[in-house]
Formats: sequence, C-alpha cells, structure tokens
Amino acid sequence: MTFMPIRDARDLATYLAADLEMHGLSRWRWHYRLTKRTVYFQRQLRRSEYWHNSGRSGLARSAVRAVMRMRVKRLGERLGFECPRNVFGPGLSIAHPGLLVVNDMTVVGSRCRIHQGVTLGGTGEGAPRIGDDVFIGPNALVIGPVSVGDRAYIYPGAVVTKDVADGEAVAGVPARVIGPAPSPWRPDPVPPARP
Repeated sequence: MTFMPIRDARDLATYLAADLEMHGLSRWRWHYRLTKRTVYFQRQLRRSEYWHNSGRSGLARSAVRAVMRMRVKRLGERLGFECPRNVFGPGLSIAHPGLLVVNDMTVVGSRCRIHQGVTLGGTGEGAPRIGDDVFIGPNALVIGPVSVGDRAYIYPGAVVTKDVADGEAVAGVPARVIGPAPSPWRPDPVPPARP
C-alpha cells in the first residue's frame, strides 16, 4: 500500500478524478451537490486536505482552511460521517450516507469501497492500516492495530481484530478467513464525457 497525502493542485485533481471513477462518474457536475451527497462530501474532504497540506501561511489561507474544515465537519454530521483528513488514498468510494467512523491514525489505501455503519477504530496500541482495493461491507468493524492486505474483502457485520492477508475474505464475530476474496469491486464502466 502506498499512501501520499495531497500536496499540490495536481495531486488534488488526481484524487478527485479517482474518487469520481470509483463512483462510476466521468466528471464533476454541479447537481451532484444535491443528488450524490457522498460524492460531494468526498470532494469537500479532498479540498480540505489540499488546503490543510498546502503549507502556505497567511491570514487568508488560514481563513480558507478554517472554512473548509467547518464545511466538511457540518456536511459529515448531516451524512453521519466522522472522517478525518489525510486518511484515505485516491479512489475512495463511500457507498451510502450513514454512520462511518474513522480514527485519525488510520491509513486507507487506494480504490477502497466502504459501506455504511463501518468503524475503523483505534485503540491505545494503534489504528488499522487498510491496503489497496479493499471492500468493507456494511456494519463491519476493524479495530486496533490491524493490517488488512490488498484486495481483501470484509463481509458485512465482521469484527476484524487480527491481521488479514492479501486477497483473503473474512466474516463473522470475531472475523475468520472464509476463503479467497472475490475480484475487486468496481463500478460500471464510466461512459465517455460529452463535449
């Protein structure tokens, strides 16, 4: 898993495009603010990460950072998301509005699909590290210093407290390996953008 936070406008554009692609969308449209609230939340989260990481100082930039932080916080409260900045890699796909709690020390790789009711929680010992192309089903819990490998599949309702290897599927309470993971989840092909 490789994770690099958003540092410049090019990184921001890359992250935004990857997030849209994981939702099966080819480009941002204004009406998504009303019709695709999770996509809008992710867009605001990415913009907040950009402003937080840009490293430039000044009163105006500090004001923009504060406004972006409050915007993400308020929208997250409306949708039931508690997602800190600089946790998710490019290609994040939050499936539905509903409870989503993520510890600020968690690291999530690229192209991950996360459903409602998921908790990625830390303990005094550490927080989860989620690999690339991971599917986390509804109401799953990943707790503590757990490492979830690339292409893993966490079934709905699973409680993961131990490491999951690359390409494994886990289910149950506590989670146990039930076999190889299905192929990574991808949205329907993105239709070409109209000029």
